[in-house]
Amino acid sequence: MRLAFLGPAGTFGEEAALAYAPAAEFVACVSHAAVAKAVESGQADAGMFAIENSINGSVAETLDVFVHQTRLRIQAEVLLPIELFLVARPGTRPEDVRVISSHPQPLGQCREFLARHFPEAQLEAALSTSAAVEAAMRRNHTAAIGTRRAAEIFGAAVLAEHVQDVSNNVTRFVVAADGDVPPTGRDRTSIAFTFADDRPGSLAGVLNEFARAGINCSKIESRPTRATLGEYVFLVDFDEHAETPQGRAVLDAIRPLCSEVKVFGSYPRAR
Repeated sequence: MRLAFLGPAGTFGEEAALAYAPAAEFVACVSHAAVAKAVESGQADAGMFAIENSINGSVAETLDVFVHQTRLRIQAEVLLPIELFLVARPGTRPEDVRVISSHPQPLGQCREFLARHFPEAQLEAALSTSAAVEAAMRRNHTAAIGTRRAAEIFGAAVLAEHVQDVSNNVTRFVVAADGDVPPTGRDRTSIAFTFADDRPGSLAGVLNEFARAGINCSKIESRPTRATLGEYVFLVDFDEHAETPQGRAVLDAIRPLCSEVKVFGSYPRAR
């Protein structure tokens, strides 16, 4: 199995890939959009995508990939505990740090730590935690927030451990590939839908169908359609497989209420 992830080596995407399929051949990519393209082009059999963090919420890039850019189906999810470290070139002192770099998600997960200990530092977004650590090794007065593995790979010194604002920090990853997986009895389905008109009660009408079916919606949010300001795509996760009688019935019930319904996939819920 060839498994694509947001690289380079040392990212949480790699950790999630190792947890999911330790014997796989790994394909490092520069973005989640590139992960999807690697699978679609046949360079990889499946892709690992960070989709949600317990502190910082959803990963917008991943949601947009599934809404706008790919027809890959989610087949599994992985829950990864997140431990973040502030690292820099050996010999760097905390008081020397003027710039702190990381992926936008870890920067958000360490907002209180950074405000408390580095209120004047300039924050820079990087493509990945590993890319931030690698770049920090080439720059003076620069630190990065990343994994302990990235620090070991690039020879960085750890300035502070466990810098995330909440100790039980967890990121949910999903694995996507071509095709669907069968029901297991403990499944989640992720969908997106839009409405032709912006009318009062449209969203309530869809959610009422889930309530009528006795199906729990575990997550709901929205993303811009990219077509017109003020128009949104609604995203819902619900606790049922799309191919069970209950799942098929609720999807059949909401389709006439929407202009489009896109199923991202049904997959076993991680324990």
